[in-house]
Amino acid sequence: MDYNKKTCIKDFLFHHTINTRFRDVDAFHHVNNAVFLSYFEDARKTFIDRWKVNLTDKSLIVASIKIDYKQQLKHPSEVTIGQRVSRLGTTSFDVFSLMFLGETQVSSAITTIVCYNFKLNKSILVYDEIKNDFNK
Repeated sequence: MDYNKKTCIKDFLFHHTINTRFRDVDAFHHVNNAVFLSYFEDARKTFIDRWKVNLTDKSLIVASIKIDYKQQLKHPSEVTIGQRVSRLGTTSFDVFSLMFLGETQVSSAITTIVCYNFKLNKSILVYDEIKNDFNK
């Protein structure tokens, strides 16, 4: 996914807002880097819910997540995560996520997700709903 320091929240159609919690803070008095994964996961769950997936024949499996940290995040803060489908494969796709504190980029993530049918126990073609979201 091409993005740079000029990419802003307005470049995304999907936004998800999260408030940091006191329990997210580590010994260095900033939000622990491991917590960023849960913020991205929370946003991704809301993003994916629009596609009406289920746990049997129309499911998804996370295959990979890569997170880049751009700056520290202090508590309390309200962050906004922008997300979009950034790559389509035959049975998998990527979701690009960018976390903002106001207008400032805090962290980015690329999540590779596989479309999966648990009844057949195999990966299946990317769903039309996901194809329709590609690069919106």
